[in-house]
Amino acid sequence: MAVFTAVVLVCQLSVPPQACDESKAIDVISTRVESEFACMRGFQETMARGALREGLGETVYMKTQCVRRQTTSTAANE
Repeated sequence: MAVFTAVVLVCQLSVPPQACDESKAIDVISTRVESEFACMRGFQETMARGALREGLGETVYMKTQCVRRQTTSTAANE
């Protein structure tokens, strides 16, 4: 069974989207989610309520990634 982690990278507008990763982000927010679909839903509301909303689209942007990780019990059975 796969476990998914939703990762939101907050990068300066001066950083091209293809270069926006955890090392260049000014903030990284991650949480465990139940599916790939859950990686993409809900973060707009989370960011809209957060402190970073002030600069969103003006000085910073968000990039969302979904990372799949195998659980230990599944990896041992394969």
